Formats: sequence, C-alpha cells, structure tokens
Amino acid sequence: MKPIVALQAVVTADDFDREPTPAELDAVAAEMPVVLADIELLDVEISLLDRKATEWDMRRLRRARRRALAARRTLTNRGAVTAPGVA
Repeated sequence: MKPIVALQAVVTADDFDREPTPAELDAVAAEMPVVLADIELLDVEISLLDRKATEWDMRRLRRARRRALAARRTLTNRGAVTAPGVA
C-alpha cells in the first residue's frame, strides 16, 4: 500500500501574512490627514442626504470640502519635495 502524502509545496508565509514595514507605516501616517478629512466630508454629505440643507449645513459642507482639498494639496506638495527627480 502506498502512503498518502501532500502533493503541495511546503507552506511558507505569503506576502499577505506579514506585518507592515516601517516604510509602509510611514506612508499610512502621511496619508492619515487626507483620510480623516475625507471621512469628515463624507459625514457631512451623509447627514445632508435625508433633509434640506440649511445655511449652517452649507457652511459645514464647504468647510469640509476645503479641509479635504487642503489635506490633499499638502500631501501632494510634500510628495513633490521628498522625491526630487521623479518624473
């Protein structure tokens, strides 16, 4: 009688099973202001879905949009400064 053995390769750690590298954690930390500003904007937009917007709501929406754009601009400008020579 033949023994039954596994026909697959030795099990190794996939790329998905590893911890994030310090560079990846730094990239996430750099993008966090953009993520938080987008969450705030989304929160305002969701709150306005089922009711008519007042003047205060419109001010809150404009403020959230400006913060999101400013956070994206800051991240983009920081990327341009830290990576010179990248075309």
